[in-house]
Amino acid sequence: MEIWGYSTHIDIYQCDPYIIRSQADIIRYVNELCLLIEMKKFGSCILQNFGNDERVQGYTFIQMIETSLISGHLVECTDEGHIDIFSCKKYDSQVAHEFTAHHFRAQKSKFQVLER
Repeated sequence: MEIWGYSTHIDIYQCDPYIIRSQADIIRYVNELCLLIEMKKFGSCILQNFGNDERVQGYTFIQMIETSLISGHLVECTDEGHIDIFSCKKYDSQVAHEFTAHHFRAQKSKFQVLER
């Protein structure tokens, strides 16, 4: 079976509380990540802070790219984040993971790659 795309799931923990609550830092992350992994953005980043339950309250972002989508949710009460990159264009998942952990100043992180 032919591979149609690549999906990277990045989990970051014990992040800098200021950065995961900053609209400007989140948008800068998305813009720099797209440049780093050579993805062409399709439209602007959609960014919304929501959640009636404090266990999930925080920013969610969605950036469409020409080859699919980058999305994530940043949880404020635990200072963690969960980011997904899906693209039919190959990219370096390790680089995306390291950049993400560094940008949000995560004390711990992990990632998983799936071929679809």
